[in-house]
Amino acid sequence: MNVAVIHGQNLRLLGRREPDVYGTDTLDDVNARLLELAAELGVTLETFQSNHEGEILDFVEEASHRVDGFLINPGALTHTSIGLRDALLGVERPFVEVHLSNTAGRERFRRHSYLSGVASGVVYGFGVESYLLGLRGLAARIGG
Repeated sequence: MNVAVIHGQNLRLLGRREPDVYGTDTLDDVNARLLELAAELGVTLETFQSNHEGEILDFVEEASHRVDGFLINPGALTHTSIGLRDALLGVERPFVEVHLSNTAGRERFRRHSYLSGVASGVVYGFGVESYLLGLRGLAARIGG
């Protein structure tokens, strides 16, 4: 089972950006925890991060030929990108949307997601654990 993890905009700032909201774990910490869990689940994992929407869209298309699904924290693209929604639908791979913070309890604009309605699942509000729960759910979905 092959899964691609996509980290969207500003996630390289983890550990420094608003630690009271996003925690103190860095992106490297998140990836290390994901890789550890992936090994336990028998999942091959690749990770990708970009602040650029077009690069993320290109990655979705290109990676779809070698992965069974996507785990994605789209960052601000959650609330703005119909293009990302269309790309994920277009490649016909299951995906789980994750967020570190509880987006439903934050500013009004963060409460709408273009992705959640077409995602296999959505996990938010548990910090790094959101990623781990999302990976477990995605692996279960793909594995049947």
